[in-house]
Amino acid sequence: MAARWAMRPGIRLLRGLSGSSGGGERSSLYRHVLNGYGERPRLDMERLCADTEAAALDLERRKHGVRREELQEIVSTWKQLIRIKEDISKLENEKNQISEQVKSLAITCKNDFQTHPSFLSLRGRGKEIRVQLNGLYKEEMQLDEKYYSKALDVPNRTHPDVPIGDESQARVVEVIGEKPAFDFQVRGHLEIGENLDIIRQRRLSHVCGYRSYYLRGAGTMLEYALVQFTLSKLVKKGFIPMTVPDMMKGVVLEGCGLRPNSISSQVYSLDPSRFQDFFLTGTAELGIAGYFMDHAVTLEDLPVRTVCCSTCFRAETDNNHETWGLYRVHHFTKVEMFGVTANDTGMESQDLLSEFLEIQKEIFSDLGLHYKVLDMPTEELGLPAYRKYDIEAWMPGRGMYGEISSASNCTDYQSRRLHIMYHNSLGELKYTHTVNGTACAVPRMLIAILESYQLKDGSVQVPKVLQPYLATEIIVKPGYTPLKYIGLNQRKPRTPKG
Repeated sequence: MAARWAMRPGIRLLRGLSGSSGGGERSSLYRHVLNGYGERPRLDMERLCADTEAAALDLERRKHGVRREELQEIVSTWKQLIRIKEDISKLENEKNQISEQVKSLAITCKNDFQTHPSFLSLRGRGKEIRVQLNGLYKEEMQLDEKYYSKALDVPNRTHPDVPIGDESQARVVEVIGEKPAFDFQVRGHLEIGENLDIIRQRRLSHVCGYRSYYLRGAGTMLEYALVQFTLSKLVKKGFIPMTVPDMMKGVVLEGCGLRPNSISSQVYSLDPSRFQDFFLTGTAELGIAGYFMDHAVTLEDLPVRTVCCSTCFRAETDNNHETWGLYRVHHFTKVEMFGVTANDTGMESQDLLSEFLEIQKEIFSDLGLHYKVLDMPTEELGLPAYRKYDIEAWMPGRGMYGEISSASNCTDYQSRRLHIMYHNSLGELKYTHTVNGTACAVPRMLIAILESYQLKDGSVQVPKVLQPYLATEIIVKPGYTPLKYIGLNQRKPRTPKG
């Protein structure tokens, strides 16, 4: 159907949804379908129709995606679309039957075939069907666009135990470790890093823009150590290491629950006049999901656990929040876990989420951090998550906890949009569930480590598990002379008065 609609002349594409010029938010996922590159997303409408009121209440609590009052319109449009498809199917079947009857008549009535009363009757009915189908095809297309323009923004369902409300309602599940104690005035990570010449963030606006940074020397080695430590641990646990593209098509981002073309998007897009529908990814989750897109996994291979280290790009458009330091930056290195599970018992993805959470806790405990695990409330789930846990580590220099990881069970939200499937025990294709989790977001780990392991003289103790990677126990000031700024914005010495 997608190819037929994409090629038929005279059928106008809705501007806001299809991505043609004009106002409105473009849908890369729907354009992907219209161009005949993929199947339509099979959204879970049966659930919405079965208990529309409960689904509407869920929408209200999540405050993401479509509004509560729009849900009934989505359900109504979907039901109309189903009826139209049934009418089209009946007429197409009748048209095929007429075609077979005409072929049979041509064989039995060779000489007077075109004047035979049966042929004339069949031809007349065939014309009627074509007229009816042309009208129904247009109506189907209009309903289809109307349906997907809203339905793609319906969020996942919510686990019944998820707290209701904004981030202030997050439930503390567990607190692990002790806050480090100091007998001196603690410093922030940026001051520590600058004094050791391992972090540079000043005088970069004309080089790489705001919220950028350089690591050098032991700072770079600390990043490599964190990545290698994390990857080694996960590979030993059976995770498949992957390398994925840092640029993806919008269909993958939308299929994962992001809206890259929205005004408030945190996604960097490439110049559309040169590279249409290309975006820089903010997490390796997107690249791995794209790898599984339009593919089926064998039941015996599930769950599939993958791990990937990638550079992540975030627009971070809120210029009034955390403008200095490494907490909110435009680019960073992150190790991400991504899992694909079956959905035979309904518990497979929940079990994998628990497994990912235990791995995160093991990593952070091995690093000697003090942290707490949070069960995140409805307004923090975004579009794809069924349930989400965040982990916040204590950052002494900031004087507060800061998020260092999250883990989400997306159930079949992503797989229904990206067609990630598996063959069950009966050989039938079913939608998988997907689970993702941060294993190591380097900048925030650097904050927690530098601030938690700082020493009185300004040096930093290296966590024991990382010492083999750095070949040292303490990060000290380097023996070289740091670079001296000689640019136009250097501070001028004051001229003495008098």
